[in-house]
Amino acid sequence: MISTRNLTSLPKPDALRRLLQALALLDAILEEEWQYRYYSFNAKWSPTEQMGSMRNGSGDDFFAVFDSSGCFLRGFSHESPMTPWRETPPTIWPGVLDAVPPRFERSLKEPAFHMEDTTFCIWCLAGNSAWSCGPIEFPANEEDPDGSLWMLSALDGNPETYQLFVREYFELEVKLGVISRVFEHEPLSVELLQAFPCSRNFQDVIADAEEIGYPIKP
Repeated sequence: MISTRNLTSLPKPDALRRLLQALALLDAILEEEWQYRYYSFNAKWSPTEQMGSMRNGSGDDFFAVFDSSGCFLRGFSHESPMTPWRETPPTIWPGVLDAVPPRFERSLKEPAFHMEDTTFCIWCLAGNSAWSCGPIEFPANEEDPDGSLWMLSALDGNPETYQLFVREYFELEVKLGVISRVFEHEPLSVELLQAFPCSRNFQDVIADAEEIGYPIKP
């Protein structure tokens, strides 16, 4: 299972970016209202950056920034033992942000990421084959002390993982083969959209796909 204590199975930045784009399109197909979607992606977050995110509506989230430096991912699980709110005033757990490379300073200062509400932070530098995190002494006897286990394990790249999520979160049954087509970045088409149990307007989904940076069939 993927977590800050075991990052070996987390997809590398390029694969993670494609996965988050796929997840964002799937959510856009299944949920018309943006604020109720779990995953989102902005391919034009800035002139030099793309950004994928997860928000569960209960205060937990992550933001992943992709640029020429690699990938920076910050997460917050409000009920985890390592929440900054375990103390007054709130304090980020020692080590979580201590070793973030200087090239990710822009993300560390990004107001939209609410860095003060961080329970885990990982990164992968461009040209590097491994994800990293800070020198953290985790609290003892906790299976998921920072919330990274439940958040990052959902990013294993397995269509079955998303199928189960859809069943629980949207209460919908989506065929595994259809999810796999989006995971493979099959260009969006009317035929692909019609394979889902939804009634979204194709032109509206095109607008979502353009924001996500997902391919569209000419």
